[in-house]
Amino acid sequence: MSACLEPVKAPSRARRPQHPARVRRIAVFRALQLGDMLCAVPALRALRAGEPEARITLIGLPWAQEFVSRFSALVDDLMVFPGAAGMPEQPCAEAAAGPFYAAAQAARFDLAIQLHGSGALTNAVVRRLGARRMAGFCPDPAAARCSRTGVLVPWPQGNEVQRLLALMQALGYPCADRSLAFPLRPLDHASWRLLAAEHGLVAGEYVCLHAGARMLSRRWPVERFAEAGRALRRHWKVVLTGSRDEAGLVAQLARRLGKPVVNLCGQTALGTLAALIRDARLLLCNDTGASHIAAAVGTPSVVVSCGSDSARWAPLDTTLHRVLADQPPCRPCMHQCCPLAGHPCASNVSVASVVEAALALAARERKHG
Repeated sequence: MSACLEPVKAPSRARRPQHPARVRRIAVFRALQLGDMLCAVPALRALRAGEPEARITLIGLPWAQEFVSRFSALVDDLMVFPGAAGMPEQPCAEAAAGPFYAAAQAARFDLAIQLHGSGALTNAVVRRLGARRMAGFCPDPAAARCSRTGVLVPWPQGNEVQRLLALMQALGYPCADRSLAFPLRPLDHASWRLLAAEHGLVAGEYVCLHAGARMLSRRWPVERFAEAGRALRRHWKVVLTGSRDEAGLVAQLARRLGKPVVNLCGQTALGTLAALIRDARLLLCNDTGASHIAAAVGTPSVVVSCGSDSARWAPLDTTLHRVLADQPPCRPCMHQCCPLAGHPCASNVSVASVVEAALALAARERKHG
């Protein structure tokens, strides 16, 4: 069984970095969604290896209680971030801000680490936590510093996993393991086995299509997913996945595909979805959380990247994962809907190129379970 499928084990007690004083309580600020959090796992692994006795508190979104529960070897607890002006991931709950910062300051963190973007907005949030020392990124290289009160490093270009590890390296927490992980529990396996039996799914004999993404600008057209799905269905069963919020989109995809198709949209908890993807022959998806689950569980994937910074979010293993992206000058963007006629960064990725990449990856033999 792949190591990424086992429960996350506490890393070995590596040598402690030389800090001015013992670090007992650490806050990590990363108030982001599933895929973003999975990309932070190697950095959190490095942090835990360097500070095995510290209490590490994730400051994140409400959903991240699930993340903390699964990765309890890496983080100890969650403080729910109430949001802040200019940060789209969480509506700003102004009434909750005062109590939140008061609780953070009362926690008396020795170190607060900003792992949420360049720091243009988030460094101010982390400073308000009142930690003795702060570490993070800064958008202006001239503002970089290393002192007794904190470490700020320039916001680097490149892959998200590697840039977060670069900050850990600057803090004295080296880590050679860049792999993602997604621990699966017995209930995840049991739920998946029930679904598999109900729908006649056999490991390695189906492909998953995940057509959704939170932002419309990140979606490859549904009619192209359908065309690609019909081509893949000549070889394997096709399973559709998605959240309850994406039920309408996935129903449209199912209609375009026609029968036979297995539509599991809204029927899988997070762990069940991960088990489903783990046993798939291939995942075809947009640049969204499902892509990072595939990277974590070792399932080949074809990722159609629209709108986002494809180099930043691409899986590092290019032998197992293919990212297909057109690069018009407007990329990357933060538009909810593409303002350009025809959504060029999506429409310029052809069905033929996606199917070719999918067939090449899916042709490789791999062990399941």
